[in-house]
Amino acid sequence: MTQANTRKLLGLTPEELAEVARAAGLRPFAAKQMAAWLYQKRVTDIEAMTDLPKRARQWLTDNGYTIGREAPIAEARSTDGTAKYLFKGVGGRDIEAVYIPDKDRATLCVSSQAGCRMGCRFCMTGQGGWQGNLDAGAIINQVLSIPESENLTNIVFMGMGEPTDNLDAVLRAIEILTAPWGLAWSPRRITVSTIGKTDGVRRLLDETQVHMAISIHSPFALERERIMPVEKAFPMRELLPLLKSHDFAHQRRLSMEYTMFAGLNDDDRHADALARLLRGTDARVNLIRFHRTPGFEGRPSDRAAMERFRDRLNDAGITATIRASRGEDIMAACGMLAGKAKPSNNDTNE
Repeated sequence: MTQANTRKLLGLTPEELAEVARAAGLRPFAAKQMAAWLYQKRVTDIEAMTDLPKRARQWLTDNGYTIGREAPIAEARSTDGTAKYLFKGVGGRDIEAVYIPDKDRATLCVSSQAGCRMGCRFCMTGQGGWQGNLDAGAIINQVLSIPESENLTNIVFMGMGEPTDNLDAVLRAIEILTAPWGLAWSPRRITVSTIGKTDGVRRLLDETQVHMAISIHSPFALERERIMPVEKAFPMRELLPLLKSHDFAHQRRLSMEYTMFAGLNDDDRHADALARLLRGTDARVNLIRFHRTPGFEGRPSDRAAMERFRDRLNDAGITATIRASRGEDIMAACGMLAGKAKPSNNDTNE
C-alpha cells in the first residue's frame, strides 16, 4: 500500500469512525473506542488499539488505514524558550508550528495551510504564496506530536495560512479539540486569527465559542489595502457591524491585531482613528512589533512610539497592550513563518 493510498484515522469524527468500524465488521460502539485511542490515549499505531479484536486491527492495516500521526521533521529552539517545529506539509511546502512557554501558559501556534493566499505585504508566509490546505488531521497532528503536547494550555490559529480560507478543516479541528470524545478542551483556550473575511467570521461566531483575533494594522481603508490587499475584497467596514452585534465582553474575547511600522501607522492620527473605529466593539488591541522580512521595506516602530500609541488608545477607552516578541532569532515571531527551519545549537532532525 503506497503512502498516497493510505487513509488517516486522525481527524475523523465518531460518526465517520462508525463507518470505518462497520466496514471492519465491528459493532458501532467501536467508534467510541477508536476515538478514545486517537484523541485521549494518543496512540501512534493501530496495533496499540488493544480493545479492538486483532482481526479488526489487521483489517484496518490491510485496507490502508493508519493513525495519521507524524513527528516533526525538524525543530529549532530560541534563547527565550520558544520552539519552532517543522512538519510535513502539502503541495511541496512544509508547515510550521510554534510552541511559546510563558510562566503558567504554554501556547501552541498552529498552521492551517501550507502558505497563504491573502498576500499581506509584510508576512513571509504570504510572500511565498499558497500551496495547499491542511486537513483536520494535519492540524490536530501539530497539537499531539510536539514534545510539549501534554503541557499545552492554549492554542492559537496564528501560524501559516488564513483559517477562514480553509474553514471546514479548521472548524473540524476545533470540534476535535473541544468535543467530549476529543481532547475536551474549553473553547476559551483557543483563539482563531483572521484577516476578517465576513462570512468566515460569522461562521466562527455562530458555530464555535472560541476567541477571535482580527488582523487590522491600519484604521484607514486605503492604507490597509496597501499592506493587506484583501481589504479590497473584505473591507473592515463590512465586518465591523457584525463584530458590534456580539457581546464579546461576556461570551468570548475579541482582539484586534495591529502590527506597528515606523512612520506608517504609529502616530497619534492612527491611534485616534483606530479608537473611533473600534468604539462599540468590546475589542482590545494587541500592538505587535514588526519583524523585518525580505521583500518589505517597512521598519519596526520603536518602543517609545508603541508605548505612546498604547497609552493614547487606553486614554480613549480602548484597552491596548504591547505583545511581547518571542522567537525572532529562529524566525518564529509574528509574520516570519515560511515553512523552513533555521538550525540552532540544539537543533534536532529526524
